[in-house]
Amino acid sequence: MSFNHFDKQGHAVMVDVSAKQPTLRLAVARARVVLKPETLTAILDQKIAKGDVLSVARLAGISAAKMTPSLIPLSHPLAIHMVHVAFESDISQGLLEIKATVKAMERTGMEMEAMVAASVAALTVYDMCKGADKSIAIEHVCLLYKEGGKSGTYTRAED
Repeated sequence: MSFNHFDKQGHAVMVDVSAKQPTLRLAVARARVVLKPETLTAILDQKIAKGDVLSVARLAGISAAKMTPSLIPLSHPLAIHMVHVAFESDISQGLLEIKATVKAMERTGMEMEAMVAASVAALTVYDMCKGADKSIAIEHVCLLYKEGGKSGTYTRAED
């Protein structure tokens, strides 16, 4: 296996993508937030003391996607064209699922941007709700789907 993030001397390097042609790239990532059902109900009813949790988490995820190269050292700065952060909830299980979709016409994929967006949105939910629920857990941050580029399309098997 060859690791292209290292040069011949074993030093970490940013991969040179300048020779690649831009193609439409899209990635979807997920993070799951597990919390008490009553905490999730309070989030959905906008009764958390710190405010509208989902609106703030959505904005945090969008901002985070755009900041990925500042957080992940070997990430390329990309001209992101779209970031969408969506939420699905299951009150009975105390489960909030966050899906982040990122799209751009670029030379490299959007996977890291989507995963950072989902992760930071989840961390924002935790931050805004930790006073009400110390048991909150963030789980299963993963890539669900990606398309574009030489490696083509990837779809995660259901779990």
